[in-house]
Amino acid sequence: MMYWGNGWGYLMMGLGMIVFWGLLIAGIVVLVRFFGGASRPSTPPPGPNPQQLLAERFARGEIDEREYRDRLAMLQGIGQPINR
Repeated sequence: MMYWGNGWGYLMMGLGMIVFWGLLIAGIVVLVRFFGGASRPSTPPPGPNPQQLLAERFARGEIDEREYRDRLAMLQGIGQPINR
């Protein structure tokens, strides 16, 4: 009868195979993510500034010229709105 030792060789061989396949699969996943061009979340484009919003409201006819000028003066920090 052959002597196979106390079984540690089989245990280490089994664990070695698990580690080998785990590292191989993890390496493939890392390479695919790196070279696959995975989209990274980007910051959304900045929205329109308050002056642009005000100009759009004026262009749509939501506010009249006097209100547009008053609000524009306030936004630009000129001071008091123009009273006509």
